[in-house]
Amino acid sequence: SPAGMALSVLVILLLSVLYEAVKMGKAVLLRRALLALPRSLSREALAEPEEDADGGGDVGCHGPSLMGSPIFFHRWFQYHVGQTLFHVVQVVLGYMVMLAVMSYNAWIFLGAIAGSTLGYFV
Repeated sequence: SPAGMALSVLVILLLSVLYEAVKMGKAVLLRRALLALPRSLSREALAEPEEDADGGGDVGCHGPSLMGSPIFFHRWFQYHVGQTLFHVVQVVLGYMVMLAVMSYNAWIFLGAIAGSTLGYFV
């Protein structure tokens, strides 16, 4: 029926808008996660410091560690969990829109394109 088709196109359009919103939200969360890290943090500082061969190594002699700053680690971990959840939602929405487009219905396809365009624009 025409009403059912219009509703289907509207749902796909909204799913596409939501997909774009989640994608942008994930990018914003990534930026916040990077800003939550201390500026002097290097790649070596992300790894836990290794102990000397005799087992008596000083943990603080290898520079700042992310594990040594529980505030930074906790904040970074929260952002990372948030990014992971956003990613899962984005993948699920993407597959739902893809499956709808694979119905080879031109109106559904145009709804997905219009929703992606509108979601990116907003």
